[in-house]
Formats: sequence, C-alpha cells, structure tokens
Amino acid sequence: MKTNRLAIFTRYPEPGTTKTRLIPALGAEGAARLQCDLTRHALAQAREFRRTAAVTVEVRYDGGDAERMAECFGNDMAYRPQGAGDLGCRMERAFAEAFHDGAARVVVVGADCPGITPRVLRDAFERLATADVVLGPATDGGYYLVGLRRPVRELFHGIAWGGEQVLQSTLDRAAELSQVVSLLEPLSDVDRPEDLHVWRRVLTEGDSPIFTVKGNSPRPMPSPPRKSGPSSVSRCTKISVIIPTWDEALYLPQALANLLNAPGVEVIVADGGSTDATLEVAVEAGCRVLRCAPGRAGQMNAGAKAAGGDILLFLHADSWLPERFAGAVREALTHPGVAAGAFRLRIDGPEHALRLIEWGVRLRSRVLQMPYGDQALFMKAETFHAVGGFPDVPIMDDFVLVRRLRRLGRIVILPQPVVTSARRWHALGPWRTMWINQKVIAGYHLGVPPDRLARWYRADVGR
Repeated sequence: MKTNRLAIFTRYPEPGTTKTRLIPALGAEGAARLQCDLTRHALAQAREFRRTAAVTVEVRYDGGDAERMAECFGNDMAYRPQGAGDLGCRMERAFAEAFHDGAARVVVVGADCPGITPRVLRDAFERLATADVVLGPATDGGYYLVGLRRPVRELFHGIAWGGEQVLQSTLDRAAELSQVVSLLEPLSDVDRPEDLHVWRRVLTEGDSPIFTVKGNSPRPMPSPPRKSGPSSVSRCTKISVIIPTWDEALYLPQALANLLNAPGVEVIVADGGSTDATLEVAVEAGCRVLRCAPGRAGQMNAGAKAAGGDILLFLHADSWLPERFAGAVREALTHPGVAAGAFRLRIDGPEHALRLIEWGVRLRSRVLQMPYGDQALFMKAETFHAVGGFPDVPIMDDFVLVRRLRRLGRIVILPQPVVTSARRWHALGPWRTMWINQKVIAGYHLGVPPDRLARWYRADVGR
C-alpha cells in the first residue's frame, strides 16, 4: 500500500551561513542556534504526526552532510541534500523523487514556521484527497507548506523566490495549469528580527517538545572537530556554559555580556519556570533554552545532558565571568592531575565585610580545595558524567559535587575573578548570610538530611 511523504526543508546550522538576516540581532552563533532549535521543533512535530499517520518523513538539507545532520537532529530520519538550483528547483526535485519512490501524496514544509503542528500536517494531507495543490500561506507573502497528489513541475517555474508575491504568483500559475487549490490557515515564518516574537511565544507557552529534556536527546549543535595534539583540551575545544534560571530577567543580561561573542562557547539557559521576562531575554540573546522542572541541581543536570561542549561551566544567573575566560578555562584543564576548576570570587559591593568574606572564600578554595556557590565551577564533560553530575538534593548539590571531584584530582582556582551580585548579602546582612551558610554546612557534616537542611535554610532566609 502506498504511503504519504513529508519532506522538511532546512539548513545545517553553520554559524555565518544560516539565518543571515537575523545575524545583526542574534550574532552568527545565535542565529545558527535558532536555526537548530527551529529544525528540532519541526522534527518534533513530524515525529508526533508520524506516530498516528501512514507517512514517511525525510529531511532535505542544505549545507553540511547527512552524518552531521544526523548527529544534530537524530538518526531516526532520512536525510537527503536539497541539491543545486533555486528554491523552486529544489522543491520540484523533492516532489519528483518522492513520487518516483511510490508516494501517494507529498507535502513539503519549511522548518522556519514554528506554527506547523501535527494538526496542520494532517489537514494538509486530508485536503489532498480532493485538491490538486494545498498551500499554507505565510504572513510575509510566501508559503510555509505545499502539497501535491501528482507531479506538477510547472508550478515551481518562473517564481521570484524570496519576494512578497510568491504565494500570489504560485496561485496564478496554478490557475493557468487548471489545478484545484486548497489554502490552509496563514502562519508566520521566523526569518527577520521582527519575527522573533513568534518563536518567543512558542517558548513562553511551552508548546515545543524540544524544551522538555528527557531521554537521549540529539545534540543541539555540532561540536567543532577535534584537532590532533597531545592534550585532550585545546583552544578549539567547545565550552558549554550552563545557567540555571528562575525569574532572573534583571540580572541575566549582565551574565550573558561576556559569553555570547566568545569563540567556541555555547550558552544554555535551563529555566525552572520563570514568570518574568527571563525566557525572552535568553531567546533574544541567542541562548539555547531548556524548560525544566524547578530545582537547581536538576536544571544544571538537564543543561549538561543537552550540552554539545567538551567542557561544562556552571554559572549563576546573577554572576558574570571575566573577559577571555574561555582561554583560561581551556588552559587550566590541560594540566595533569586537574579534575576541575573555578574562579576567584568577587562580590559586587563596596562593604568591608564583603572583602573579608571574599578572603575567607579564597582561603577555603585554595587550602581545602572546596570552591562552590558563585565561583563558576568547570570541568570536562566526561569528568562531570563520571562522578554522576549534581546530586538530586534540594541544597548542598555543588558542595557534594566538589567533594566527589576532589577524589579524581586537583581543583584549580583561576586568578581572574567571577563577579557575583551582592543581593543575598544585602538582603540579610553579610554576617547573617555567612552564619546561615556555615550552619547548613555544619548540619551536612553532622548527617542532617538534605530536605531538613533545605527547610532550615528557607526558614532562616524567610522564604
């Protein structure tokens, strides 16, 4: 029995060659991440549709190759290059090959339209029972979907692709060819900075399955190729900076300032259910965004699972790294015997008490090899996974992780400071904050269960 064919048109997410109209707003890396996320969203919808429909799905890509596409997006799809020619030639080729393979009805969609859902796809295939051509109008004058029940080569000839008259020109051509056309609901592509609100709405409403991290997700972005050399860490090694967030719209922009243009760095924001503009800030900055269950340890573990980097760096949303941090991190992990590292702490406030707290943190970090809290802990991804990641506890997760790391080697402290907001110290007072922290640590050493420690902490800080 003949099946239907769904073809998804997309590009390999190579920075600088994809979503070029969004580079001024997001940067080359951010635009490529958006291309990657849009493609993952489209494939998630296709997988859901495939569960209940007699349809085969293929990905028609431009740039890259089938191996790299499968690494990015999963190996459960067929990957074929779009081939040469303008968009019309490439779509005509996709239809011709699908019908040659024996498909009964064929639908081609672009990955740039996050409004495409299983319902839209089902509607398109059903309409092909009576219509020769099905078109999904895009709000920019083009179309996001085209479906055929037999080859119509001339439908793709003589169209000024990329202009505002693509849909109308196609309708005129269909009329000349005596084709019966059925139009779907209009939807919006995400191609220009003014279109970002469309994608932001998908994020804030939680409509996309790609933001629920579970199981073995495909890697969101390809890691740069390793170069041969004596060390497993080189200046080309990719760093994944993971930021757990919950209502951090006020502080997040400063945390991102030195990250987004750093070469070989991806930024993953693992959000635990923000109700402010945190997600909008992250998306507009070009970050990779994950929606997770609340809980800092779980959020950071989810970010680590989705990360494409060989090095993981965990940063609080109210802290910001020094310039050129990436080179210092890579260099630190080349030294024999180093299991992990962190930065010297600097608290953003003028009080003398804060300087004394910084001195105490430096002493604890260097003598006891116990950096944690706001110090931006980093390590190789393989090391993180070898020790089991952050323990699933409501408090002291970073403390426990560092103790595990110490068994594997030395914890290096970089001289460059990570600066963190003084809001906690200002809210409770420096000495009370320090007392609460030490009380919790003492309770941990005495064997107090983490749940009870968390209740102590919430009672002391008044939340």
